Amino acid sequence: MLIDTHTHLEGFARHGELEPVLARAREAGVTGMITIGTEPGDWALYREIVAAHPGVVHYTIGLHPCSVAESWETAVAQLESWTAGAGEAPVAIGETGLDRFHLPKNDLARAEALLDWQKASFREHLRVAAARDLPVVVHSRGAAEECIDLIDAAGFDWRRVVFHCFTEGPDLMRRVNERGGRGSFGGVATYKSAGNVREAALAQGLGRLMLETDAPYLTPEPHRGKRNEPALMRHTAEALASLFSVDLATLATSSSENARAFFRI
Repeated sequence: MLIDTHTHLEGFARHGELEPVLARAREAGVTGMITIGTEPGDWALYREIVAAHPGVVHYTIGLHPCSVAESWETAVAQLESWTAGAGEAPVAIGETGLDRFHLPKNDLARAEALLDWQKASFREHLRVAAARDLPVVVHSRGAAEECIDLIDAAGFDWRRVVFHCFTEGPDLMRRVNERGGRGSFGGVATYKSAGNVREAALAQGLGRLMLETDAPYLTPEPHRGKRNEPALMRHTAEALASLFSVDLATLATSSSENARAFFRI
């Protein structure tokens, strides 16, 4: 009874593959998932998917930092009204945050402008989440310290913060945990080179552990290099169960209870 707390179902749906993907997930024991909003263009689609699969699929709304550009304010201005609109309600705000990795390397002025917009967008996501009593899904790549500083400055309730696809080491995990936040773990935790990620998972412990795929990206071993999908999260769950020296059922129960409590689903 696993819950994939971070997946992107848009591509599967637009290519007519959603139903087989959901069926394979059920067969693998992934009985719930949260599909993550990255821009207004996918929010309506996700609301329709949730309505068609009640209790199985939930969704979030947000503007991914890599989608932030000059028009970011137009997109982010829709967050608050969307949470109050008709139809299925989102269970979180995000993904939002900062991404230095994808900033242009040959145009420093453009990179600085984009980062400033990302920060402003992140602040607004945090404001809306606080106003609507929703958790925040944070994307951080090459900018973990800055994300922590912005959340601190906003006075946002850290107990409602998850750093998705946590790939930092145990020291940063402890800093996030000390504030009340948490990280979720995906396929990267199965990679041989990702010892620091496994150390971070251990530092956090089972009490806050949540699992994800970030599908169609970051496929776990032994399928690395192929397209990811929610069914493959079972491999991550098995690897982490071994890491924590518990059986799969124990890890599934703990991580799913954590997900239900965090997202109130």
